[in-house]
Amino acid sequence: MSKIVETREFIPISIAVLTVSDTRTMVDDKSGDTLVARIAEAGHRLGARAIVPDDKDRIAGQVREWTLDPEIDVVITTGGTGFTGRDVTPEALEPLFDKKMDGFSEVFHRISYDKIGTSTIQSRATGGVANATFIFVLPGSPGACKDAWDGILKAQLDYRHMPCNFIEIMPRLDEHLRRGSGK
Repeated sequence: MSKIVETREFIPISIAVLTVSDTRTMVDDKSGDTLVARIAEAGHRLGARAIVPDDKDRIAGQVREWTLDPEIDVVITTGGTGFTGRDVTPEALEPLFDKKMDGFSEVFHRISYDKIGTSTIQSRATGGVANATFIFVLPGSPGACKDAWDGILKAQLDYRHMPCNFIEIMPRLDEHLRRGSGK
């Protein structure tokens, strides 16, 4: 069973938050605010924060820039995961992934199902790794951000969480590049 091992030292990381919206501003970005508050409460650092419109190129460009920044360890996006014509965040970001994290979506939907039932299928939440940076793509509601952080990310982004966590594998995310092409 998972647990926090208090004898292990907490390791703070830098997390960037991107809100994808045609209408939100920093003044009324409740989902971004929810993530920023939870990042701080957990003891991590906010590495960057931005809002971009529902535009594939702008979304991909901002996230790509952050994944290339050695000071950013994780990127969390909120918004643009639905099925309307303007919802393009998964299409913008999945092509950037070196590795897709299918389990993130599955666990997110399991947690979400317990709260909103079958409505969870209206989200295309996803996750992956690009340029040795974890990327998590969340729906735009504060509730979905709470569910993802409280139910998955808080534990996985805590080095003390056992039996395993994302922090302990971060140094190895780019080992394929250090070894060459893996041939």
